Amino acid sequence: MLKQKISLQDNLSDDELSSFMAEALANMNVDGKKVLVIIPDSTRTMPLHIFYKLMHEQLGNRVGELSYLIALGTHQPMSDEAIDRMLGRSGSGIPRYRVYNHRWDDPNQLREIGWISKSEVEKISGGLFGEDVPVHINKLIYDYDHLMVLAPSFPHEVVGFSGGNKYFFPGISGPEILNFFHWLGAVITNREVIGTKYTPIREVVDLAASKIDLPKTCFSMVIKGKGVKGIFAGSPEEAWDHAADLSAQEHIRFVDKPFREVLSVAPPMYEDVWTAGKCMYKLEPVIRKGGKLIIYAPHITEVSYTHGRHIDEIGYHVRDYFMKQMDKFGHIPRGVLAHSTHVKGSGTYEDGVEIPNVDVVLATSIPEERCRKINLGYMDPAAVDIDAYRDREQEGVLYVPKAGEILYRLKDEKPGK
Repeated sequence: MLKQKISLQDNLSDDELSSFMAEALANMNVDGKKVLVIIPDSTRTMPLHIFYKLMHEQLGNRVGELSYLIALGTHQPMSDEAIDRMLGRSGSGIPRYRVYNHRWDDPNQLREIGWISKSEVEKISGGLFGEDVPVHINKLIYDYDHLMVLAPSFPHEVVGFSGGNKYFFPGISGPEILNFFHWLGAVITNREVIGTKYTPIREVVDLAASKIDLPKTCFSMVIKGKGVKGIFAGSPEEAWDHAADLSAQEHIRFVDKPFREVLSVAPPMYEDVWTAGKCMYKLEPVIRKGGKLIIYAPHITEVSYTHGRHIDEIGYHVRDYFMKQMDKFGHIPRGVLAHSTHVKGSGTYEDGVEIPNVDVVLATSIPEERCRKINLGYMDPAAVDIDAYRDREQEGVLYVPKAGEILYRLKDEKPGK
């Protein structure tokens, strides 16, 4: 049964979160059992340190074992020091519960739990794809009796809204299904998917998660600033369903007209262009054709710590650049192709000529030569005058001081439901 708590003011207080977690966990059948909590990494805004403490207080003396698994997808594993910072463990006095990093690229960590059939894929994708897709997941989950997801929901370029079963797929999944549905989302396009509640990709994710034959509980929350605006507890499907509705209210900003130039500032939690690409995804819908988006991130020195060699090989291109010559890119993981098109944005590729709708420029510490090689613009971050971009929306210039989580939409292009 769904339980929920939404602040009528700004955010829920620590006491309100504590009482909610106590009530939600009180009658849960986990006494003496092994519980695995699946959590995001540090690229997601969420006060995990609060929930780490609350889970200890509510479950530490009840369960047989309490452990954590970081839903990294294909992100880099977190160091022990980074994990301690994220969970607020240093000097807290809370036991150091075991925390695992997911490794999508280690077959020894994975187990096949079924397939999504060709006919199911054809139906879900509306005929865009027709293939059998194997479903692999981190086999560690089968060492536990109960799975819990602690995760936020935001508008998302691949599935529409993050959260819920997305923390299983791609959070702790193998590469085949991850690459499949990321490319499916890219083919449908970021503009169509992001901020749309129910998408074909969400259907794939939920279908894959239905093959996990373990009890699952999801605490899906909506973040406002650094606090929790609302929290929902129940099955991954129902908790996410309500969180996505609240996220749509809190995380989408509607504007009257598109902008000709956007300065999109990447926060420090995005350590490479792979993650900082969200600074483009969330702004693309409000950039006019022929406009410019600058990803400002002097702290970034790498394109992708995981997939950099592939990006160096193919660069960043619009969707049709790949779709019209897929035979040339069969050796590249489709998840990488998806990232490439999402960052580059929409556009055309006709008769060998690529025309993107948005000029994407990196103002990072990545050298100009490499930026040009990967088909993105370059700007010296030291030459960027941030103040020159402030308070100019009426002139068609937008400054976003912490980009990547708030989706910008035109008022006449509201996302679907």
